[in-house]
Amino acid sequence: MKLGFIGIGRMGFNMVLNMKDHKVEVVAYNRSPEPVKKIKKKGIRVAFSIDELMKKLPKQKIIWIMVTAGKPVDAVIKEVLPYLNSNDIIIDGGNSFYKDSIRRYNYLKKKKIHFLDIGTSGGLSGARHGACLTIGGDKNVFRKIEPICKVVSAKKGYAYVGSSGAGHFVKMVHNGIEYALLQAYGEGFELLLKSDYKNLDFEKISKTWKSGSIIRSYLVELAETAFKKDPKLEKIKGIVGGGETGEWAVKTAKEFGVDIGTIKLALEERKKSRKKPRFAGKVVAALRNEFGGHEVLTK
Repeated sequence: MKLGFIGIGRMGFNMVLNMKDHKVEVVAYNRSPEPVKKIKKKGIRVAFSIDELMKKLPKQKIIWIMVTAGKPVDAVIKEVLPYLNSNDIIIDGGNSFYKDSIRRYNYLKKKKIHFLDIGTSGGLSGARHGACLTIGGDKNVFRKIEPICKVVSAKKGYAYVGSSGAGHFVKMVHNGIEYALLQAYGEGFELLLKSDYKNLDFEKISKTWKSGSIIRSYLVELAETAFKKDPKLEKIKGIVGGGETGEWAVKTAKEFGVDIGTIKLALEERKKSRKKPRFAGKVVAALRNEFGGHEVLTK
């Protein structure tokens, strides 16, 4: 199976290499040429324009998009549409708002183009070695690309979850939960820092917690890694970036009449961190950097 991949950012770069490892034929394209040149050196077939990309794909095309949510996704769809035929498939593997995915599905359906929304989780490591995928759209279309989902995901790490928008809806909820978990770990480590026990070894505590404790998780493993690099996170500021998917979750919960106070609090704490940084924010920022390569502000 051969596909065109558009968007070679941090996640996209690793997804393409993952696909190559599993014998998925990929032609990769990015708006700026630097990532294209870089991934070409990894043995990936590339294109430096949409026109070149399309010429290197078969008549029945599969296009996997992994660009910034919002207008960039619409711009890519608009650019590729003239090259597509009936029953071609567009996949949005980025962090799009689920209602945008429903809108795109309906728009493309009128043009007889299939559209799938895939929520992609697992950070950079997951993208490279086995992601977690939640897929929304027409089930018969999902079945056509299921072999790709199976090989690039972790064992039992992909699922068709429902009609159009469901994949990104589930990913939005996932990210909301992630916000709350990150905040809880951050506040816990800040409480340890402020205690009377001044010589607590956070790396050692994280290592212990990841081994059999009730709160063991991938995030605790990443905490151990972060504290190994910087035992008290003195090199970074307690300012946390992101927030868009959390905003979507809070807005949607209000619409559905669901109380998600913990997630809402975590979102508010991220905003507060920009004006009043604290140690909990350092922990959250460090963990986000570990799993997703998100930028941290250094002192």
